[in-house]
Amino acid sequence: MNQLKSIIKSQENKRRRNFLFKLILLIILIVGFESNTWLTPFFERYVILANVVRALIFLLSGNLIISLARIITLQFYLKRTEESRVQPNFVIGIDRLATLLNMIVILVTFMLLFGVEPLKFLTSITIVAAAIALLTKEYITNIVNGLIIMFSDQLEIGDKILIGKNVGFIRDITLINMVLKSETGEIIIVPNTLALTSEVVNYSKNNSHQMIFDSEVPFYSKIQLQELETQLNNVLDEFSELVYVEGAQLNVIERKPESIIVRYQFPIKSGEKATEVKVRKVINQELINWSNETRKA
Repeated sequence: MNQLKSIIKSQENKRRRNFLFKLILLIILIVGFESNTWLTPFFERYVILANVVRALIFLLSGNLIISLARIITLQFYLKRTEESRVQPNFVIGIDRLATLLNMIVILVTFMLLFGVEPLKFLTSITIVAAAIALLTKEYITNIVNGLIIMFSDQLEIGDKILIGKNVGFIRDITLINMVLKSETGEIIIVPNTLALTSEVVNYSKNNSHQMIFDSEVPFYSKIQLQELETQLNNVLDEFSELVYVEGAQLNVIERKPESIIVRYQFPIKSGEKATEVKVRKVINQELINWSNETRKA
C-alpha cells in the first residue's frame, strides 16, 4: 500500500470514530427532546433552550448524512483504485464538497436557533436571493469550475503547468482559485474559471508516466554515452519495484556548437508524485556527480 493511501485510510478511521460519537450524541438528543420525558416541561417552558436543542439535532443530522456519504464514496473509490494510484484531486474534491454542504447546514442551523423557519425565510427573500445570485455569479462559477478540476485527472496537485504567462507547480486547488508556486518561489493565484477557459500546458503529463531528464554536456567533457547510460541504469535498479528499468534509454536530442543535449527517460509504474520526487532527486544527483567526474578527468 502506498503512502498516500495509508494516510487517507488513517484519516478515515479517525472520521469513522468521530461519526460514531456524533451518532450516539444525536440519539441522546433525539430521545431527550422528542420523547415524553421529564425534560419535556422544561423545553416547553424555555423556548430558547428548545430552539438550541432543535438546532443541534439538525446540525448533527445534516453533518452525519454528509459524513456518511463522504465515507461511502471514498471507500468505494479506494476499493476501485486498490491496484492503481490514488488521485489526490478526488480526495480534495470530496473534502471541499463536504465542507460546502456543511456550511449550508450551519446556515440553516442558525435559522433554527433563532426560531426562523428556513422554507418561509427562503420564500420571503426570493427577490433578494436572486439579486445575491447575480452579484455572486463569478464566485459560483469559480466554485463549479473548481469542483470540475478536482474531480478530473487533467490537473493534479504537484503538476507543473503553464497558464497564461504564468508557469508554476500546483500547490492547492480551492473552491475559488488555484494556487501555484513558481520555480523562484512566488505564489500565483489563478481563478478556477481561467484554468478551464484558457489554454493550459501541463508539463507533468506524458504518456505512460514517463520521467524525462535533459542534461547539457559540453564537448570538452569526456563523453561516453554508453557508460553514462549504464551508470544511470545501475542507480535505477534500486527502484526496480517503482519503475520499468528495461524501458530506460539515453539519447542525444540536440547538437550545439559547443555541447550536446542528452535525454534520459524511463516509464514509472505508479505515476505518484511522491515516488516521482524520490526518483527524480536520485537521478539528478547522479547526473551532477557524473558531470563533476568528467570535468575533473
